[in-house]
Amino acid sequence: MERAALGDKAAELAVAVARGERPALARALNLLDDRRPAARQLATDLLARLQSGDFQRDSHLIGMTGPPGAGKSTLSAALIRVWRQRGLGVGVLAVDPSSPLTGGALLGDRLRMQTSDTDEGVFVRSLACRGEFGGLSAEVWPMSLVMLAACDVVMIETVGVGQREIDVSRMADTTCFVAQPGSGDSVQFLKAGILEVPHVLVVNKEDMGAVARRTLAELGNALGRSHRDGNWQVPVLSTSAANGTGIEALADTLAQHHAILLRDGQLDTRRRSYQAHWIIKRLQQEFGTHGIARLGGENTLAARLVAEHQSLLDQYQAFRQCLLNPTYPEGGNTDHAQS
Repeated sequence: MERAALGDKAAELAVAVARGERPALARALNLLDDRRPAARQLATDLLARLQSGDFQRDSHLIGMTGPPGAGKSTLSAALIRVWRQRGLGVGVLAVDPSSPLTGGALLGDRLRMQTSDTDEGVFVRSLACRGEFGGLSAEVWPMSLVMLAACDVVMIETVGVGQREIDVSRMADTTCFVAQPGSGDSVQFLKAGILEVPHVLVVNKEDMGAVARRTLAELGNALGRSHRDGNWQVPVLSTSAANGTGIEALADTLAQHHAILLRDGQLDTRRRSYQAHWIIKRLQQEFGTHGIARLGGENTLAARLVAEHQSLLDQYQAFRQCLLNPTYPEGGNTDHAQS
């Protein structure tokens, strides 16, 4: 297909996605998962258009993570109901374990989420983790950007985290960690540093009574009042997704964190940092650790992407240029990586 025709298709699809048209959103997400060269080019054009100023909106990207069995899917479904009652359009990327046979998503989280199929204001996409170390496949970030253009709230629900699987914190505006009462995981995750990552901590299943209250107190004492993220004091909340208690308060807290990011001008900076992290991972997959070293190293490259490229679109164009012109001069010169 000719380049001009691809550009026209990308422009048409971008407009339809921004309108929240479900068929267009489904097509765009499928496109990002398509490995054929023509689809790759169309997906690249689509992302470039969606990252331009014409399609920017104050959508909120939330990462929902925690150990298996903590009730993330049930809690997510309860949150979706609250958001829909508030008139918000919701997109969900449910990252499921990969099938050992096909590599596809096993759909467990989507089945447990139990959202209404008749609600046009909710769009759920299941996505396999595909064995990525951080628990999120390469497609999650670009798919999030597409959903952010179409929805008011976008939630990434991860596979149950292990002690080092914290990639969602390098992608979401607000990371919410869901703890399982009485499992002992809170102490283990504190040791591993995972509890330093989220902006909101939730002890789900408060209907378990004393066990849940003990976990709540344990996490609160472990974090202390010194645990802050800029102007944000990380709260520890209690919910029961099964009984529907604490959900409104959780939705309010997530919205408050988003409002602070907007007020303090942090949202764009964070997303540029997150996209830089995604770009470096993709470049490392393409060219290896040696290639990143020839570009000046991971930290240097990340700093340059954030400092020199003042928008997500600028960063994405720099990424495209790296792929089109993969010449790594000695001494870490990254001039070729600039748009």
